[in-house]
Amino acid sequence: MAGRFVIHLPVAARDLAGAVRLARVVARWASVLSQLDPGETTVSYEDEQDVRHRVFCDARLAGGRRCVLRAGHDGPCARRLPR
Repeated sequence: MAGRFVIHLPVAARDLAGAVRLARVVARWASVLSQLDPGETTVSYEDEQDVRHRVFCDARLAGGRRCVLRAGHDGPCARRLPR
């Protein structure tokens, strides 16, 4: 039966901001894989895995695409990163 699964890849980072930056880079790089849903990327402290922090906004945009900006961004959502 096909389903949706989550793969947890523990990493070491100095702080939450560093973990979020690393997660954004890894998710964008791995988005070449059709199985990946980068918008659902979250990070958590090792000892508080039930408290997750979103990495991307992931709001649904017109045409079914999703916002690729950071969670909590200012201004309008976008389907591409600003240059």
